[in-house]
Amino acid sequence: MTAPTPKPWIDAIAPYVPGRSTTDDGRKVAKLSSNENPLGTGDAARAAFAAGAQSLDRYPDAGATALREKIATHYGLDPARVIHGTGSDEVLHLAAGAFAGVGDEVLFVRYGFSVYPIAARRVGATPVEALDKDYATCVDTLLEHVTERTRVVFLANPNNPTGTYLPRGELLRLHAGLPSDCLFVVDQAYAEYLDPADDDGAFELAQGASNVLVTRTFSKIFGLAAERIGWGYGPAPVIQAMHKIRAPFNVTTAGQLAAIAALEDKAFVDHSREHNDRWRTWLEGEIASLGNAGLRAVPSKANFILVLFEGKVTAEQAYKALMDHGYIVRWLPGQGLPQALRISIGTEAETRGLVAALRQIVGETA
Repeated sequence: MTAPTPKPWIDAIAPYVPGRSTTDDGRKVAKLSSNENPLGTGDAARAAFAAGAQSLDRYPDAGATALREKIATHYGLDPARVIHGTGSDEVLHLAAGAFAGVGDEVLFVRYGFSVYPIAARRVGATPVEALDKDYATCVDTLLEHVTERTRVVFLANPNNPTGTYLPRGELLRLHAGLPSDCLFVVDQAYAEYLDPADDDGAFELAQGASNVLVTRTFSKIFGLAAERIGWGYGPAPVIQAMHKIRAPFNVTTAGQLAAIAALEDKAFVDHSREHNDRWRTWLEGEIASLGNAGLRAVPSKANFILVLFEGKVTAEQAYKALMDHGYIVRWLPGQGLPQALRISIGTEAETRGLVAALRQIVGETA
């Protein structure tokens, strides 16, 4: 008896592995594995979400008109060139689906976001990895990998899972080196955590270039991860092509209302950024103090840090021991990083507690 057979490029996909919420024995502990906002969700967004429950019997606005207009007003963009999705993940998949296929190549840096190769393989395209430079993007190496078959280039800025950042000048140089028929996707899921002086210029570039798409999400600093709301901005022909394959009614009514309210809640966003700046700096300093034990933090601009274990204690050992102490972080062997843990910035208590546990694990005292 025969059975349906998946396409070979689908068989080749390594499924996305989300950050864990519980330990091996089922305990619910401090979750520092998914880069969520440790301060939760702002009151305004929560109230708007609750109001959305009054219309559960009706489909949401398929065009997310009010949300797109609010996004455009907030960031100084054209609402007709904004596309919405179930998290920025859907927008990334739409980009690959609309502009790449069998025989094409999708390019990204090694240690880039794990959705990129999935998005490429899903449409039969070939994922191509360019080597990093000490866990960061190397523009020259990326450009060396561009061929006549390259149709999409993904760049996360800041990058996940490394937290590294490509400054404006280098981002512009990368774009200038790409052919005009190649879509340059700048994935800015963590951009709201940046200092304004660190703006990489991607929105400005997308305003005039014919091949630039910028993506963002409400899952991180805005604290709406459960609702899966993302969006993108690019040239009208690019956005129109992506709309053709976008799922209808993809963002819920409550989600649209919550996202609008979240954009208006500047105080919550500012507080979240300040908290992150303070405790990321503190955590990086604590990791540096453990350098004699072989620990090193990759400099980060996001709401997490990547910690390298280059001494006696391995990343796997630390991952399991931290779980025993009540902290779940992200161990990344599936992304070629068996020597590293990605640690989200938590509350003050969570961050201090994790460092205390880590000191015990590597044999250091405070």
